[in-house]
Amino acid sequence: MNSKSIKALKAIQAVAAAATLLVAASVSHAQATPAAASSPAKKELIAKLLQVQQPGIENLSRAVLQGPLGNLMQGAGAALQQLPPEKREATAKSIEAEVKKFAEENAPMLRDRAIKLAPSTVGAMLDERFNEEELKQLLAWLESPVNKKFSQMGGEMQKALTEKLMADTGNTLDTRFKVLQQSVAKQLGIPAKPASATAAPAPKK
Repeated sequence: MNSKSIKALKAIQAVAAAATLLVAASVSHAQATPAAASSPAKKELIAKLLQVQQPGIENLSRAVLQGPLGNLMQGAGAALQQLPPEKREATAKSIEAEVKKFAEENAPMLRDRAIKLAPSTVGAMLDERFNEEELKQLLAWLESPVNKKFSQMGGEMQKALTEKLMADTGNTLDTRFKVLQQSVAKQLGIPAKPASATAAPAPKK
């Protein structure tokens, strides 16, 4: 791995660390800010709302972890190309295993902390900006069959739109992507490899 690759990886790690510190600072600020007093009935409504929204809170905790790891893997992938060909596969598998282990070890902690911090952050905002009647209406909507049906369609709607979008623009995008790829390869002084930009992303489940 050359010095440029090492510097690139260190830069990515620094960005990831800064992002983590920023999240931690925001959380600390939220914890230090006392929530305004509210009625027991209002507190119960907020607790129910947070329970309904728990899947979204868990998704947020995963995103906090996956963002920096994704950036790190992207930088590592680029740096791997600087290694001798015979070492790339083994090194890639080693890095992948280490990142996977890191995610498995830290995901539960982040999830639990996000759930624990939700009342003092999201809950406090709901308490501040919604009155009791509005909270009842919001909870009724979130728990309604109509909202549940709509939410369940999220992945299906995304898939349908993605497929139609790629069908309509795929050829044009693919041609333009190849031109871009050739330009970048030329600037780097490396041969361009055939690639396509038309592979549709997997729909969210």
